[in-house]
Amino acid sequence: MTAEASQAGSQAGPAADGERPLNIALLTYKGNPFCGGQGVYVRHLSRELARLGHRVEVIGSQPYPVLDEGLEDRLSLTELASLDLYRSPDPFRTPKRDEYRDWIDALEVGTMWTGGFPEPLTFSLRARRHLRARRGEFDVVHDNQTLGYGLLGDVGAPLVTTIHHPITVDRQLELDAAEGWQRRYSVRRWYAFTRMQKRVARRLPSVLTVSGTSRQEIVDHLGVRDDRIHVVHIGADTDLFKPDASVRRIPGRIVTTSSADVPLKGLVYLVEALAKVRVEHPDAHLVVVGKRAEDGPVAQAIERYGLEGAVDFVKGISDAELVDLVRSAEIACVPSLYEGFSLPAAEAMATGTPLLATTGGAIPEVAGPDGETSLAVPPGDAGALAAGLGRLLSDPALRARLGSAGRERVLARFTWARAAEGTVARYREALARSAVTNPGRPAAFPGVESATPTSDTGVYSESRATC
Repeated sequence: MTAEASQAGSQAGPAADGERPLNIALLTYKGNPFCGGQGVYVRHLSRELARLGHRVEVIGSQPYPVLDEGLEDRLSLTELASLDLYRSPDPFRTPKRDEYRDWIDALEVGTMWTGGFPEPLTFSLRARRHLRARRGEFDVVHDNQTLGYGLLGDVGAPLVTTIHHPITVDRQLELDAAEGWQRRYSVRRWYAFTRMQKRVARRLPSVLTVSGTSRQEIVDHLGVRDDRIHVVHIGADTDLFKPDASVRRIPGRIVTTSSADVPLKGLVYLVEALAKVRVEHPDAHLVVVGKRAEDGPVAQAIERYGLEGAVDFVKGISDAELVDLVRSAEIACVPSLYEGFSLPAAEAMATGTPLLATTGGAIPEVAGPDGETSLAVPPGDAGALAAGLGRLLSDPALRARLGSAGRERVLARFTWARAAEGTVARYREALARSAVTNPGRPAAFPGVESATPTSDTGVYSESRATC
């Protein structure tokens, strides 16, 4: 498709804001919509952008994004395959010889073999090659936290980047929890890609983030200029996550969403809190949406406190099953040590389920004032979690009040429709800035000229020493 054809196709009718519809390339190096915030973000944002009248092409790697149906004329998926080195059931696999296609594949495997995480870099290189081959088809390129060297320089359209929160936060929490020098070395090597992400972030012309807390973290950890960062809150799918009186609340049920042994998620503290609260509330039990680790701190805590049968893990459930699970709980809990936003908090509140959450990171921005729309406790404090659980389990009136107020807060502040509208406004700002800064040149980005590669297939010189 030529640039002229793309422009003509966009003139079929105005978008919801009354202006010309945009052709958007939305990039995501991980797109699983059922595990991890990045996939959820891409799925819901792409749907709402299409509903506003824009054409959205999601360009993603394995696990591939799952897009909503019914918008095929404005919403599509392009699969940009990696070697899928971390797939189940054979993660950290060594590919067969005939799987290698080019030097990027060799780089991906070599980085994995040496203990690093290659996907942000290698996806960015594949994406750059793909976008350059399709120059003129897109009005804007939106990167979802890849932050790879390949996205510096000319990618064929103005670039807007979402940073949910700096991964350096995850890195530090994992280091704090690591025991022994070998484990600490392994964590540092795995997170080596964060050095690249810091260098790339500083050169980006337009950064979106999901909370004020994340905005400050991006300034502090990544060194991005404050005036280049814009907060666009995300939210819950309030058509799906809503109250349903026909779903019975299960006495004592507590629901949380967590990767079992990711220190950031604080699940081990919730397990300890459950053991404490069951002394007075023996029917209290926990359902964890996530994969159960057979060994590690959480498994050890479950065994230590005799909670077999009181903690269940579920994974691979449908959206409808997830919503009904949250609706069936007397309490939804977010025990995280840090969150850049916390979709589970917003989704639980949208169903009218009362929320108990820590004050880690941006969670208070979502959950609202303590005692008004949720109960708030300090992160990493099992005793405070147990006190909050006990208070809610003992007080049906408090649960009802917090549940109702929580849903009203989400409806007023945190919906995907609002997120899409705010994102489009930033797209149009990026287009206007590009037109002024580079008249006659449809794709160029201020502040990144020094990162120009020597050829279309060459790695940026900066990337040779890292990741």
